[in-house]
Amino acid sequence: MKNFRKITGALVFIFLLAGGFIFAQDRAINANQLPKTAKNFLATHFKGIAVGSALEDREIYGVDEYKVYLANGMKVEFDSSGDWKEVDGKHQKLPYGFIPASIRNYAAKNFPNTYIIKVEKERWSYKAELSNGLDLEFDKKGNFKKIDD
Repeated sequence: MKNFRKITGALVFIFLLAGGFIFAQDRAINANQLPKTAKNFLATHFKGIAVGSALEDREIYGVDEYKVYLANGMKVEFDSSGDWKEVDGKHQKLPYGFIPASIRNYAAKNFPNTYIIKVEKERWSYKAELSNGLDLEFDKKGNFKKIDD
């Protein structure tokens, strides 16, 4: 009986895992298929940098997010509406136009010999990674909260 429960539990786990792979899939798309908001963001802040590839992350209920890989190696993630969620410069300096001024100013004032290489916008906060490896955390209004280890 004990072995039967272990086997049943393992099978349930495998089916759930397989179901996740079936329903959650990345699909390559053309950059023109991105939401208008995402296309405008790329045209404004990454002007002249070609899109290397774009992926649509699909869930059971529709599109969850879009991932765009630029020709210069940077990656931009958008939510289902096309609003940016994360921009990863892959150790390159990010364009600052979309980063809230309070975050840019805090980083420049307190860490003058660094630059922002990654920024994440979450529901209640922002996270910014600096070129020296420090991770800074800010509230939704861009006020500094802490250095994250």
